[in-house]
Amino acid sequence: MNSYRHRLLGLPALVLLITAAGCSSADDSGSAAVPSPDTKVTKLCRNLDKVLPAKVDDVSRDDPEPASALTAGWGSPAIILRCGVPRPPKMIDPKVAEGGDPDALAGGVNGVDWLMEKQDDGAYRFTTANRLAYVEVTVPKGRDTSGVLVDLAPAVKKAIPEGIAD
Repeated sequence: MNSYRHRLLGLPALVLLITAAGCSSADDSGSAAVPSPDTKVTKLCRNLDKVLPAKVDDVSRDDPEPASALTAGWGSPAIILRCGVPRPPKMIDPKVAEGGDPDALAGGVNGVDWLMEKQDDGAYRFTTANRLAYVEVTVPKGRDTSGVLVDLAPAVKKAIPEGIAD
């Protein structure tokens, strides 16, 4: 096992990047690819879907197409959540754990560890770490990412137990 896999930088570095991300629109098409995890992860994702908030960052839930308990969305352009995604390659990249990747950073928000990756279109993708299922949240350019993660943390903590997903 790679010793960097679960090493996370402190919250201050993540908050700094989240603040920068808040000043930065992703595709507002309202569609999302549905993940295809195994049965155990699918059950966890269905449990997450049941406890997701009706509003995230003050925008109402409006799920993407195709309809699935593994995806959720809020607002337009949409904040998209996908549960049961594969582990992102950067999650085990030593440069990320050491703070040497300018487009990716590990950190935590309200008890949930996240890998943050800046996308080419200015959006940010966050993927949970140290949980039994990977939950990915894409926040469009221009939206304050900190509010999104704060609003989603209680549901993730309730439905997706801590542990190693792979």
